[in-house]
Amino acid sequence: MADDRAERIAEFIRPLRVEPGTEVRLPGDFDPGYKAGIRKKEDGVELLSKGIELLADYQRRLAAQDTYGVLVCLQALDAGGKDGTIRHVMSGINPQGVNVYGFKVPSAEELDHDYLWRYACRLPRRGEIGIFNRSHYEEVLVVRVHPEHLERQRLPEEARGPDVWARRYREINDWERYLHDNGFRIVKLFLNLSKEEQRRRFLKRIDVPERNWKFSAADVRERRRWDDYQQAFSQMLSATSTDWAPWYVIPADHKWFARLCAASVLADTLIDLDPQYPHVSEAARRELAAAKRELEREAPEGMQKPDKAEDGGN
Repeated sequence: MADDRAERIAEFIRPLRVEPGTEVRLPGDFDPGYKAGIRKKEDGVELLSKGIELLADYQRRLAAQDTYGVLVCLQALDAGGKDGTIRHVMSGINPQGVNVYGFKVPSAEELDHDYLWRYACRLPRRGEIGIFNRSHYEEVLVVRVHPEHLERQRLPEEARGPDVWARRYREINDWERYLHDNGFRIVKLFLNLSKEEQRRRFLKRIDVPERNWKFSAADVRERRRWDDYQQAFSQMLSATSTDWAPWYVIPADHKWFARLCAASVLADTLIDLDPQYPHVSEAARRELAAAKRELEREAPEGMQKPDKAEDGGN
């Protein structure tokens, strides 16, 4: 049964994967409105609920084994649904085992280091899931679309040549391979939103007072660079989808489906790792048995022994 479930998940996310070595051209290569034949939102929400239960089980095992760490990188244009994806997909997971970081404009201290430094400082530990809400890929996206940001990084003259982006792609690939080789898996999700759906979401943020705080005039200015961003995303996906850290292009026009896809990709990664609870030695089992007997002797007279169901297994 478990093998069947793993195969179904792998088959479901296969069309979303950017095969290493292929050239991506957005928007034509990936449809933001794709729904994998799921017609009703209710069906997708039910599947997501089951996926969240699966993630919770594997996250407990990941934490207990304390061998692997998982880093989720979320990239999207404004209104792409990053916050909602995090909130819904991680809703059933123990918050002690998850850390979320959002990266804004670099500080003066961060600019005094190499461009990957601030991301390296926020990597998850073994047993944890770390989420980057925007990630090190900002360094080949917004920095590429806005070259003035590159100037602020105070690079030496020889590091600012026309090959800067190809070099950064190589450096990022090498860094991610290093992390993979040391037991950290990287899940890279690009929430692929159509221009028309972004327009509708912006209007909703303006029209609904409770959502005004989500909107900024800068969002419209960035929207004017839509084609530049599509080109930057296309080149990023083509150059940095690798065997050890592939990209998945998540159709984001339907929020419920985007969340289902994100949960499925993360589940596939955890299933592949297959973390296990640590083995308890015979000596440790004898100590547990002795501790149990001692605790049971301390029970008040007539008190019923708790069973595992009441205990919650914790």
